[in-house]
Amino acid sequence: MNLWAWRTDRKLHLGVSENTDLQSVCDITVAAPHIDSIAGLWAMFPSLSSVIAQCQEWLQIKALRCSVSSHDLVQPLNLDECWAAGVSYQVSRDARVEESRDNPDVYRRVYNAERPELFFKAPGNRVVGPNQTVGLRRDSAWQVPEPELTVIIGPDGNVFGYTAGNDMSSRDIEGENPLYLPQAKLFHHSAAIGPSIALAGTWDPSNAVITMSITRQSRTVFTGDVPIKRMRRTIPELMWYLRREWPLAEWTALMTGTGLVPPPTFTVLDGDMIHVTISGIGTLTNLAKRIDPSWVRVPDVP
Repeated sequence: MNLWAWRTDRKLHLGVSENTDLQSVCDITVAAPHIDSIAGLWAMFPSLSSVIAQCQEWLQIKALRCSVSSHDLVQPLNLDECWAAGVSYQVSRDARVEESRDNPDVYRRVYNAERPELFFKAPGNRVVGPNQTVGLRRDSAWQVPEPELTVIIGPDGNVFGYTAGNDMSSRDIEGENPLYLPQAKLFHHSAAIGPSIALAGTWDPSNAVITMSITRQSRTVFTGDVPIKRMRRTIPELMWYLRREWPLAEWTALMTGTGLVPPPTFTVLDGDMIHVTISGIGTLTNLAKRIDPSWVRVPDVP
C-alpha cells in the first residue's frame, strides 16, 4: 500500500494505492478535504494500524479513484530530519577504500564493526522530492548519487514506511580526508526522497531491488541494480543506534546506505537526470544542477 502526494491547480493532494500504479490512486483529499498531507493523516489516525485500516476503507470507494501524472508528484512527506548510514554494503566499503588511499582501514573497520556509520544528512526542509533539482558542489570534481532504501520513522518512533532516497555525495572530498565527510554529504539539495511511501507491514523491503540509471542528453551513461538483501546491516540495528542518546524528531528519514557505486572514472555533470527506482515504491527522478551563488529558486525538472 503506497501513499502519494501531488499538486494540481496549486492544491496539494494525498492519495493511496494498492501498488505503484499511478493510474489507480485513491484521492484521500477528495474524501477528506482537511487531509492533504501525511502529517494531517496521522493527526486523524495516530497509529500505523489505524492509517492502514482507514486507507483500506477509502480504497473500496471507486469514485475516489483517479490518475496521477508523475510530473505532478511532490515530496510525499515533509520531514523534520534526514539521517543516513554509510558503508552498509560491501561494494560501498570497497569504493570508500579505493577513493581513500591514505586511510583505507577506516572503512574496512567500520564495515565489520558493531557500531555502524551514521551521519546527519539534512534538516527536513532541505530535502527535495520527485521532479526537483539536486545539487552539485562547485568545489568537487567527483560527485555521484547514492540510491538508498530510506526508512520513514513516524511520531511514535516506529517504522511508518519506506521510500527511495538519493544521497548525493562528493567522493573526492571524502576521499581526501574522512573528516571531510560533512562537507562531502551536506550541501544545497544534497538529499532527495520519493516518489511514494510504502506503508510498513504492507510491503517487504527484503525482496526489493534498487535500480539506478543516469541519463545525459537523453543518453544513458550509467545503469545498475542491487538487491536490498545484500545490505550488511539490518533496519532495526540502524534504528537502534540512531535513537541511542538522540531523541528522534517527529518525522525522521533514515537512508540505509548504497549498494550501487559508479566506476571511478564517472562523475555526475550539470544537467544529468538521475532515476532511482525501488520495486514496490516507484522511480525518484531528479535533475542535477551545479550550485551557484545566484541559485535562489531551484527549478523543477522540465
